Amino acid sequence: MTNRTYREVRLAARPEGPVTDELFEIVELPVPEPAPGQVLVRNTLMGVAAVMRTLMDESTSVPMPSFGIGEPLNGPAIGEVVAAPGTDLTPGDQVEHHLGWREYALVDASAVRKITPGLLPDPAGYLSQGPTAWMGIVRGAEVKPGDTVFITGAAGGVGTLAGQIARQQGAKRVIGSTGSQQKADRLIDELGYDAVVIRGAGPVEEQLRRAAPEGIDALFDNVGGEQLQAAITLANRGARLAIVGALASQMSTDVPATTEIDTLSLLARSITLRGVALYDHLDLIPEWHTRFGAGLRDGTFTFPHARLHGIEQAPSALRELTEGRHMGAVIVEL
Repeated sequence: MTNRTYREVRLAARPEGPVTDELFEIVELPVPEPAPGQVLVRNTLMGVAAVMRTLMDESTSVPMPSFGIGEPLNGPAIGEVVAAPGTDLTPGDQVEHHLGWREYALVDASAVRKITPGLLPDPAGYLSQGPTAWMGIVRGAEVKPGDTVFITGAAGGVGTLAGQIARQQGAKRVIGSTGSQQKADRLIDELGYDAVVIRGAGPVEEQLRRAAPEGIDALFDNVGGEQLQAAITLANRGARLAIVGALASQMSTDVPATTEIDTLSLLARSITLRGVALYDHLDLIPEWHTRFGAGLRDGTFTFPHARLHGIEQAPSALRELTEGRHMGAVIVEL
């Protein structure tokens, strides 16, 4: 093995506001030797997601452990097996695991999933947030042919795929929300959205009413807050509203944001409001990868993402994601 040391990114301090580069430190360590039943992986790609900002706080409502100060961050990663004594894996196998934010990872064999060679044309696709998008559209919002669908946070890693899935499920009209006119234009021109609500460009309810004059039948909500309230106001009888994320609360630097909901209006129009989380729907992941691979090859899916290079760019990747600088998923190539 040529490399004797590797770098990992650790949390240096808890954030008191937006993500800054000073919250991280990069340390160099000797490459570990795997014991029987362990897998040493040379990471090649890692994914960055908004939930990582939430996990930097000391305590969160997310059902995942917070990052520890002085400890490496973690998240989804793809890599190549270097050594795996006492396991069914062999050097050169590509695997997926959850110890990103480091160039080499020592992982228990039970926490590693071998990737089927050639299933996806680009291994980075395994780091897409497509499983969440697929779950939210198919099981959460139960999108049906002829539906008008509203997808909040449409320009993110989840939303850019959720819009494509909604259309494939037969949606008649797909409306998104985002934070800038530039992203709105790209959603319409590149991803087939019919209309886009722009955060900060006037009351969301008024914009959504213009975009969906006949109301909405399904909601894929990444955000909460004013956008969720507007969706409830304009929801048709029997509408299905899926809560998939809560960015308004996750990205708040003040007290946690809550959303006031008119429960009588839900009752009167038989509206379903449900929270859906991927850890309850893990069976969908292989199904998604098969569909995604086929769609990437035949052109029915695109995978919008930004790709930064080098582990030293990982803190910037998370900062830029939380600042809304990128369209689609954010991936670091190690």
